Amino acid sequence: MAPSRHPRPARGAPVIGLDGVSFSYGEAPVLERVDLEILAGEFVGLVGPNAGGKSTLLKLVLGLLEPQQGRIHVLGRAPHHAVRWIGYVPQFPTFPRDFPISVAQVVLMGRLGRGTGIGWHRASDRAATRTALAEVEALDLAERRIGTLSGGQLQRVLLARALVSEPHILILDEPTANIDQRRESDIFDLLARLNERLTILVVSHDIAFISGYVDRVACLNRTLMCHSTASVDADFIHQLYGPNIRQVAHGGEPLELRHEH
Repeated sequence: MAPSRHPRPARGAPVIGLDGVSFSYGEAPVLERVDLEILAGEFVGLVGPNAGGKSTLLKLVLGLLEPQQGRIHVLGRAPHHAVRWIGYVPQFPTFPRDFPISVAQVVLMGRLGRGTGIGWHRASDRAATRTALAEVEALDLAERRIGTLSGGQLQRVLLARALVSEPHILILDEPTANIDQRRESDIFDLLARLNERLTILVVSHDIAFISGYVDRVACLNRTLMCHSTASVDADFIHQLYGPNIRQVAHGGEPLELRHEH
């Protein structure tokens, strides 16, 4: 039986909420009393240093981990009951790149759990696949083997796989980590268009770049603070990442942060 549909939340309604969330791996605290509310229609960037807790926070929102303290709700319910309405784009593919599978077949994976059996798909699933590929401007790649794609092409295909499930929320983990600056702009221009109908939470290391796209920056280093994009400056970056950070300019704009040793 196909899962029941969840009505699309009204713009401005809470869709993700973390209240006093803490989490540790063993005795090592990763998140401490994190509070975060994301509203329908927002485009939020999640930033912070390595090992600051970003991946753990995503796993909690996706229902892959349970908070040890505090509460999480997604679309008004526990995360594992809301995952059907979340489209997720991982940082790295979860399948071997040399696996003999086509782009269209990868995108079809996003329809699993919608009432179809494993190994076959309805005509509506195939139509949704073509629609998702067209939206990310990758329909011409449908019959290509996944292992032949460039980094930018693969990212568009993974985005199509997330969109084909018809989500209300889109979560992306460093979607442009392995592509060049021009392709990075293309991906974020596409996300800006998708934000017209989807709530988006994106993890990125590139604070200055995403500040031109997101509504708010959520800064995570065990604890979390939210800032408007206008407040992102050098002092803020040093507070978040520490003093051993410098900004690297690309074409006159500071787009990257690097640790100094």
